[in-house]
Amino acid sequence: MIEIRNERVNDIPLLHVVKNGNEDKMLPLIFFVHGFTSAKEHNLHYAYLLAEKGFRVLLPEALYHGERSNGQSEEKLMFHFWDIVINTIAELEVIKNDFINRGIVDSEKIGLAGTSMGGIITLGALTQFEWVNTAVSLMGSPNYAAFARAQIDHLQKADPSLSLPKEEIEAMYVSLEKYDLSQQPDKLNERPLMFWHGKKDPVVPFQPTYSFYQNIKKDYEKNSSKLKFIVDEDADHKVSREGLLETVAWFEKYLLDSTSTKIHQ
Repeated sequence: MIEIRNERVNDIPLLHVVKNGNEDKMLPLIFFVHGFTSAKEHNLHYAYLLAEKGFRVLLPEALYHGERSNGQSEEKLMFHFWDIVINTIAELEVIKNDFINRGIVDSEKIGLAGTSMGGIITLGALTQFEWVNTAVSLMGSPNYAAFARAQIDHLQKADPSLSLPKEEIEAMYVSLEKYDLSQQPDKLNERPLMFWHGKKDPVVPFQPTYSFYQNIKKDYEKNSSKLKFIVDEDADHKVSREGLLETVAWFEKYLLDSTSTKIHQ
């Protein structure tokens, strides 16, 4: 059986998913981050399959989402998109440290994945944390600054009367560069990374992410199996079952081995 615990770390809500009998074992850990306007419960199918394989899985709730919602409309929430992204990246470190201190996580085997906004968070976190050993981006984008500019352009075209302070917008673009993996691909350091993206995605454009993948292939020449991009020719902004199963297989390949299930003393 799979156990689902509703927990809080420093007032950050999360679901802690683990197979019965593994509760007190030193396990490899996987974070799975949900998408924009979604919630932690919506990715339990990933957590179930990963926990079945022997992982400890944490599904954190992003700011202003799920049980942290403050009732904002999607339109208003969009103006906080990048605040949510950066806040979630910081909270991953807080949660990770808490579970390490409990003595139930193998600090050498920590994975990170997410869908859409969660995929964007995953790729940004790779610029900040060396402790992320393996990652999967499902419909994410590493191009923080360029994606933010496209979002602002879209908002202004949708509402020509929208007035956004130019200085604040430019400051936001500059602040995002710190997390922009496309501008610092060396931060990957050949860590296992898999992408899944639908070619017809109208929300997070396929091509910029695929171009990034093409650009970093040379950095993985010695370990080409550690980099993978699954292209779904027909998918829009929804991960297929293939994407789900390939995500589980990726973490099983790069994070799971016989040393990761030793009993915590």
